[in-house]
Amino acid sequence: MPSTLVHVAFGALLSAALLGLHYDARSLGVVLAATAFPDLDTFVGLVVPGAHRAAFHTLLVPLALAALVVWDTRYRERSWLRQYGDRGVQVAWVAIAAYLLAGIGPDLFFNGANVLYPVVDRFVEFTGHVYLSNQYGLVQTVWGPGAGNSPVLGTTATVHYRTGVDYARGSDPANVERVFPVAMSGLQLLVLLTGLFVTTVRLWRVGRDR
Repeated sequence: MPSTLVHVAFGALLSAALLGLHYDARSLGVVLAATAFPDLDTFVGLVVPGAHRAAFHTLLVPLALAALVVWDTRYRERSWLRQYGDRGVQVAWVAIAAYLLAGIGPDLFFNGANVLYPVVDRFVEFTGHVYLSNQYGLVQTVWGPGAGNSPVLGTTATVHYRTGVDYARGSDPANVERVFPVAMSGLQLLVLLTGLFVTTVRLWRVGRDR
């Protein structure tokens, strides 16, 4: 599964692309915190079985945050975000985008997430292939008839994602090996290293320009 470090590296790349003139260590920190936040439901799972990849991986969270930003910036007489100028609004939107794309997205496309919890209690996973064939045209096996894998995985009552913090549903076995992933594939390691490289260069340039 993608580690929190991989999520954060993905969020760092989004920050570099979307923060523009407002890119600095403080804005980056806000976006990376938003990116890492969904994985905190690992600890919720210690109390509520099945909550990992459900409690904070639901799309209802970024949707609610987006609605809150719209309300604050367009309908409140005195916007809390606008007291920080354009920076506050832009950082808020980039943080929400990172929460969705970098925080939830990698898990949804690898092992699944409960994206409408608690309204609909179903873990789903998008996996498969998209390619062009000279015989069949555009082929996708991610969703719909002919998909290689069933997108529905189960509910919070039946699904448990093993982590170094919470190995098994209920009490963990004695002397269990606890694995804390860093990068579990070459592609994940590439994302991690690229995010680190881009962030280092961007922060260096911000410091130099000042």
